[in-house]
Amino acid sequence: MPRVAIEYCTQCRWLLRASWMAQELLSTFATDLSEVALIPGEGGVFRITVDGEQIWERKADGGFPDIAVLKQRVRDRVAPGRSLGHADKASGGPAEPTGNSDSAG
Repeated sequence: MPRVAIEYCTQCRWLLRASWMAQELLSTFATDLSEVALIPGEGGVFRITVDGEQIWERKADGGFPDIAVLKQRVRDRVAPGRSLGHADKASGGPAEPTGNSDSAG
């Protein structure tokens, strides 16, 4: 089963954000993931990978992911075709990243 890793900046104090996202992913994909790992980092890092494949990076993607967007990106890799209910757009396609202007770090 797939492994999600969330690398977060300890200097920026993003542990709570990372752990909240981990909890959301574990709640949504309880039987689809082997683990969600929290990896302490530095230098403003906030990167999320699925089996080593980057699906979000704060600097490259313009902030932090909206939780619905993150769930869609994880779903697309671990359970394609699975409905996320209200987190999916009405069209059934993935939502566009909304980004977050929080650029601290």
